[in-house]
Amino acid sequence: MTALTPRQQEILDYLRQCSTEGVAPTLDAICADLGLRSRGSLHKHIQALVDAGLVVPMAGRHRGVHLTAAAVPEDGGLPLLGRIAAGRPIEAVTDDTRMQVPDALRSSASCYVLEVRGDSMTEDGILDGDWVVIEHREHARNGEVVVALIDDEEATLKRIEQRPERTLLHPANAAYKPQEYPPDRVRIQGVVVGQMRKY
Repeated sequence: MTALTPRQQEILDYLRQCSTEGVAPTLDAICADLGLRSRGSLHKHIQALVDAGLVVPMAGRHRGVHLTAAAVPEDGGLPLLGRIAAGRPIEAVTDDTRMQVPDALRSSASCYVLEVRGDSMTEDGILDGDWVVIEHREHARNGEVVVALIDDEEATLKRIEQRPERTLLHPANAAYKPQEYPPDRVRIQGVVVGQMRKY
């Protein structure tokens, strides 16, 4: 790998810190946090990190800058950000614990781990006490299992269906009914890409 310039190393260190917090910052956020005046100059540094295999190539649909798996220290693990309800919405609890997650259970983008509480996703094989690996992003395809933040207060784990006039959060348990909200009340916090269980 080509040696990084001091500025590129600074940006990489910043992105690693953001990754431990489950955040993929935008170019504007990076400029603001690092005191950079030129977004064009930042874009060149980001492209150098992409060429070095440390940052995921930025596509139009990505709002944030994501690290590749190679850019995350092997022994660092992923942040365990708390517990999330798979029954009814509860607030996700912040935690500073980290967990070792095999590469096969995570994506190349920024990821974090949540512990599942509740039984509403059991028919999808997501059980109480499981750990789910979440790729941090703010968009999802219909049918994906997402972390949905409702009214910017409560987080829940459900399969999403997005329509122009409403957003449906579907459980995977016949005992529960889908939750329906206006689209502006639901924000996607990430998509399930892996799962772990202790027996």
